[in-house]
Amino acid sequence: MANGQQIIEQFESFAPKKFAFEGDPIGLQIGTLNKEVKRVLVTLDVLESVVDEAIEKNIDLIIAHHPPIFSKLAKVTDQSAAGRIVMKCIRHDIAVYAAHTNLDVAEGGVNDLMATALGLTNTSVLAPSYENTVYKLVVFVPETAVEQVAGALGRAGAGHSGAYSDCQFHSTGIGQFKPTTGTDPYRGKPGQVERVTEVRIETIVTELNQKQVIRAMKKAHPYEEVAYDLLRQEMAAPSLGLGRIGYLEEAIPLKAFAEHVRTAFAVENLRFVGDENRMVRKIAVLGGDGNKYVSTAAFAGADVLVTGDLYFHVAHDAMALGLAVIDPGHHVESVMKQGVVDLLTERFDKQNIQGVELFVSVTNTNPFQFL
Repeated sequence: MANGQQIIEQFESFAPKKFAFEGDPIGLQIGTLNKEVKRVLVTLDVLESVVDEAIEKNIDLIIAHHPPIFSKLAKVTDQSAAGRIVMKCIRHDIAVYAAHTNLDVAEGGVNDLMATALGLTNTSVLAPSYENTVYKLVVFVPETAVEQVAGALGRAGAGHSGAYSDCQFHSTGIGQFKPTTGTDPYRGKPGQVERVTEVRIETIVTELNQKQVIRAMKKAHPYEEVAYDLLRQEMAAPSLGLGRIGYLEEAIPLKAFAEHVRTAFAVENLRFVGDENRMVRKIAVLGGDGNKYVSTAAFAGADVLVTGDLYFHVAHDAMALGLAVIDPGHHVESVMKQGVVDLLTERFDKQNIQGVELFVSVTNTNPFQFL
């Protein structure tokens, strides 16, 4: 059975804490991860109704996008919603873990999920905030173990270059070593020089995935002491950050695109700014409150910015910049619920983590209704 630490380790393999903006209260907020976890609930918000759902489903761990505790609580009592949330979670041994801006920034996170929902292609980061440094990993492997080590490297995420995966270079040579007293070598005997035909495997990793790749490499490698090098590269590192900008397959009128947004995110109503007959194709999307990024989207050449919580005067600023804006609401970030379940399912399968059930929260946490 998996424990909470193992599950969060897999989650942080694609949304590490280092991606979060300064001051963002992410991570474990309630309870402990040092326990067996059989059932996980993924939610956008942690309201009392969500905790009630978790209790009903015998959930051990809640993973949320919006932290339930944004600032320090002066007291924890049943006289406040926050207090009741904490008390219910503690009473029912439910841990709560929050991933906010780190999940916004992460590749495959909130903004990529929103861009995918809208059918955008050739997407790139709208507002870079983190540079994912590239390293060359070199490891020396006996011929008999090349397939198992090369496969482990690829499954752990090494060798991604553009649209290609499992990129490696193999060259053959002679490796020499002498096991010392007390060793249990895969080949050779203590005190004797051993020469073995080995394959040098070269591949690339990033700062984000290098630890998990090296861990997988060592696990698959037959030697007691694995010889490898990790060399920082000067090649352009892939940037990560908030928002995405990409293209529709063809230009369509703004009003038609607004209808597409409404359908894609299954919202009852939305607001938009701009000439409804204007043809649009280059689209920026930013989950949550995107008021600070109107200028960024305009200067990136976007025809439209899709974001939430648009302010009145910021709408005027967008008009002055010639940028259309569509506001389907903050709640459309709920696309992260199924997205996180899918990502964790994929990682659990690769790491052979069994016995964990993942649930998408069905509680509606959107506070708004429309007439």
